[in-house]
Amino acid sequence: MSLVEKVKTSRILVIDDEPQVTEIIEAFLSNAGHEVVVGNKAADALEKAKEKKPDVILLDIMMPEIDGYSICNQLKSDPKTADIPVVFLTGKDRSDDMGRSFEVGGDMFIKKPFSCERLLEIINIILMSTGKH
Repeated sequence: MSLVEKVKTSRILVIDDEPQVTEIIEAFLSNAGHEVVVGNKAADALEKAKEKKPDVILLDIMMPEIDGYSICNQLKSDPKTADIPVVFLTGKDRSDDMGRSFEVGGDMFIKKPFSCERLLEIINIILMSTGKH
């Protein structure tokens, strides 16, 4: 079985300030059989993570109000959301950004633009590593 094949439905929270990005990801992951929750504001991440208890959070780094690093830090500091894996999505490509992603508790880092198939592979790897797949 390949890593893009669906084994079990998972809940995925997608936070990106660009609605077209969240729409594409939502459509693809929903089609792959996942339940997808979307937010286009940084504040959505904290609220929806606590409310929906996703299996994985896809989080943009560069957002207007609060950057993804700060959001991840807050998620990892809260016992209710600390164990949720975070995959950073970013247009940035500097190695210090990757390092900072892991320092604040991120689990993976994927650079935009990316293929939806590659994103699904990464999600499935994380789900398998956490026993949620």
